[in-house]
Amino acid sequence: MRVFVLGGTGSIGAPTVRELVRRGHHVWALARSGISAAKLGESGATPIAGNIASPERWLGGLPQVEAVVHAACDFNTDMGTIEARLLDMLLQSLAAQPKKPRFIYTGGCWLFGATGDEVATEQAPFRPLPAFAWMVQHLKKILEATEVDGIIIHPAMVYAADGGVFYRFARDAIESRAIRVVEDEGIRWPLVHSEDLAHLYALALERAPARSSYIGAAIDGLAVGRIARAFARRFGAQHQALQIVSANAIAAELGEWARGYALDQRLSGAKAQADLGWSPKHLDPEQDIAGLP
Repeated sequence: MRVFVLGGTGSIGAPTVRELVRRGHHVWALARSGISAAKLGESGATPIAGNIASPERWLGGLPQVEAVVHAACDFNTDMGTIEARLLDMLLQSLAAQPKKPRFIYTGGCWLFGATGDEVATEQAPFRPLPAFAWMVQHLKKILEATEVDGIIIHPAMVYAADGGVFYRFARDAIESRAIRVVEDEGIRWPLVHSEDLAHLYALALERAPARSSYIGAAIDGLAVGRIARAFARRFGAQHQALQIVSANAIAAELGEWARGYALDQRLSGAKAQADLGWSPKHLDPEQDIAGLP
């Protein structure tokens, strides 16, 4: 399949590009810098110079494609406006493709709000983090679009052993006297390893029916205190303290979107496993952390 990927060097997009190439798909991906283009080339993709804020500069050079994977996001105060303009122009361009493309759009776990002990499924109502409230209408737009066959994936918190949402824990464990945790160490995060999530994107591209939605959660919820302490053990700081920081503090440091770190959530990936045959391999993040070099 001929696939165009947006966000192809990010924590979701990079492993997805590699997985799609491994499965024999022909991949083009947007590259906003020479460094990004080089990384994409090393992964086997063909880079297209451009960024999501200026689609008019690269849409004219978009090749014939049979599918689009959208995993890009600018984490700034204008991200909703940037995304709205991108979707309008991209859908108009895709309408001219010889064959209606499949379009995988990335939602997110923070659209479901705090779930507490309830394990949320795709049927749960959205209670979005305010910084991402704009995304709900975009999901609806993609699912209702006649120009594409829209599919939604809501990733859980995406991690690699020392990257993704684990990056801050790893950095604090190595560089600081305390590992920071937002609000409470008992807050639970639904989790998915980036490689498992890439497998889900590929399966959805190949098998999912149009207008379907899936939650990409391999682990329905793990307390952040356990994650932080796993990093302390790995880097020889078993007695390293956990420092509780407020949601207000993390939002002041990173932006309003970062309040999502304080959401206590549990999410189910059962639908993707049952419908698409998704079988996550990384089910023990603490073991992954312990195995870091």
